[in-house]
Amino acid sequence: MNISERLKRIASERILILDGAMGTMIQQHKLEEEDFARGLEGLTKPQKGNNDVLVLTQPEIIKSIIKEYFDAGADIVETNTFNANRISMADYALEDRVREINIAAANLAKEVAATYSDKPRFVAGAMGPTNKTASISPDVNNPGYREVSFDDLVDIYTQQADALIEGGVDLLLIETVFDTLNCKAALFAVNTIKEERGLDIPVMVSGTITDASGRTLSGQTTEAFYISIAHGNLFSVGLNCALGAEQMRPFLASLSDVAQCLVSCYPNAGLPNEFGEYDESPEAMAENLKDFCSSGFVNVVGGCCGTTPEHIKAIAEVANEFEPRKIKELA
Repeated sequence: MNISERLKRIASERILILDGAMGTMIQQHKLEEEDFARGLEGLTKPQKGNNDVLVLTQPEIIKSIIKEYFDAGADIVETNTFNANRISMADYALEDRVREINIAAANLAKEVAATYSDKPRFVAGAMGPTNKTASISPDVNNPGYREVSFDDLVDIYTQQADALIEGGVDLLLIETVFDTLNCKAALFAVNTIKEERGLDIPVMVSGTITDASGRTLSGQTTEAFYISIAHGNLFSVGLNCALGAEQMRPFLASLSDVAQCLVSCYPNAGLPNEFGEYDESPEAMAENLKDFCSSGFVNVVGGCCGTTPEHIKAIAEVANEFEPRKIKELA
């Protein structure tokens, strides 16, 4: 039985648990420039804040965070590669280290996963949205201008996905999608690699609703977002980030109604306060996600910004009480 079949079997029996926020946990270590840049030569820009490079410079910290999430009950932990692509790494002048970072991140996570024998543990290669959009002009005076093209995005996602696969990830997670065209480029890249190599690696996609309008930044409703990517041979589709669980409910309900694959949800720990911090307790967040589980909305649950292993532990305990969502037959 390959990984895709194993995951589908497990997901038919119970709700899968995803990890929480990597960035929130890294911040607790209060790292400085010398910590981020340790051992790297030829740097031309400061590295403080470049969480992804920590898989090279502080691997033990990243491994410890992954272990905490597995210990909290996560079935799936993401690699520390949200920004590990050429576009995002240009901010730190580390475009030439992208492949190395992704392979190292996958290796670290798989190394930790291999230490567990109580239940299967999986590693998802995290692929963030980049900091550019293919659908919207950044120049209000030139609406036709684009900072990045579809082909550019295909190239950068091909490089990242190829490295994550080489590093041994079990799944790929295209996450925090704010522009569906960016996501389409990622899916094209991933599915081309899968077809060329005869791979059956599961692909998860998670979009982000930017405000109470229920739309992505590029203007799509949740249903429209799913329909736009449904051709992508998805293991799951879902929502993460931007909103807390309470605000996410109506949009998740809509997605659950139409999705012909598994549905995931990993919200923030509430909405940020005036200091940009997240205050929702593990108990409060678990209670909100209990509503999603009992309503039959979800197959995969976890946490995004502000969530910790304590949040994931509370969520896992709640999710264990309920059956996973059943895919609805469309009329």
